[in-house]
Amino acid sequence: MISSVSYEWLAGVDGCPGGWIAAFVRPAGDDVRIAVLPRFADVLAAPERPALVAVDMPIGLPDRAGAGGRAAENAVRPLLGARQSSVFSVPSRAAIHAGDYAAACATALATSEPPRKVSKQLFNIAPKIREIDALLRGDAALADRVFEVHPELAFWRLNGERALDEPKKVKSRCYEPGLALRRGILTAAGLPAAAIAAPPPKGAGPDDLLDALACAAVARRLHAGIARPFPDPPPRDGHGLPMAIWA
Repeated sequence: MISSVSYEWLAGVDGCPGGWIAAFVRPAGDDVRIAVLPRFADVLAAPERPALVAVDMPIGLPDRAGAGGRAAENAVRPLLGARQSSVFSVPSRAAIHAGDYAAACATALATSEPPRKVSKQLFNIAPKIREIDALLRGDAALADRVFEVHPELAFWRLNGERALDEPKKVKSRCYEPGLALRRGILTAAGLPAAAIAAPPPKGAGPDDLLDALACAAVARRLHAGIARPFPDPPPRDGHGLPMAIWA
């Protein structure tokens, strides 16, 4: 649990076309600052200097992957109903660090049981996974400050532990009924309406903004000591990084 100093900042972070969208919030209250930053390190070094960061990106990579990816993915999928397809199977660290998609698939096949290739969606975010992986392996103290979250699990938690029945996108386009549902949940969770309704900054979409705010809501739960890891307790990878999704 982080110190309950009320004036410090926390951050909820999601990957976006412009890099990373960060929703900086206080542990309570209506202060929110939204920014798109090119590198994850820029989030940590932002003027807000967030004491805690909840980011929608896998943290902790296995040497070998099992069915469905890590224990974290397998723990949260059953909770999410129709939204469980948003939880990608995370392959081995070697597959994440492969130079191209063909090499990633070949490496994933050799380092998984049962053998499984890397999904194209997961491979598309591999550079961002590598970015965080390098930072956390290079600074052990960051593992106490940066936590893996997932927006759909965050909304499940904020929605009274009920899976959402509307997607945020249909055929890769934002789906307004799904966005409206998420805005209502974030409002009920105590995030300010002005931030929820604001247009996203350049480099991010409306869904990216709502996901970052959902991650920020989990950052508040982490700060308060009431967030739970999936699985509990978290296993650790070969570098000592925890492999769990928090909500």
